[in-house]
Amino acid sequence: MREREIEKYLVKRVKELGGKAFKFVSPGNDGVPDRLVCLPGGRVLFVELKSPGKKPTPLQLKQIDFLRSLGFDVFVADSRDVVDSILKLLTGNGGGT
Repeated sequence: MREREIEKYLVKRVKELGGKAFKFVSPGNDGVPDRLVCLPGGRVLFVELKSPGKKPTPLQLKQIDFLRSLGFDVFVADSRDVVDSILKLLTGNGGGT
């Protein structure tokens, strides 16, 4: 499975939950997570998407650590199952369709 397929799945699942998974691009800040996810109830998190088995780069890890230090939830998802687990953890309703 490719990274973009996992990303499409995340976008679809978040939409089904009534939220929005914005493509996150921050000029001058390389390595930021791929998606800024906004869920009902004011829940905001970042998700870095990877192909199965791939790990974040050192720059991505630096950005992830920084965002976490600010108190944000940041997740790395490399499969549909991980996407479902993240959403279930946050909403209690992450089961796939």
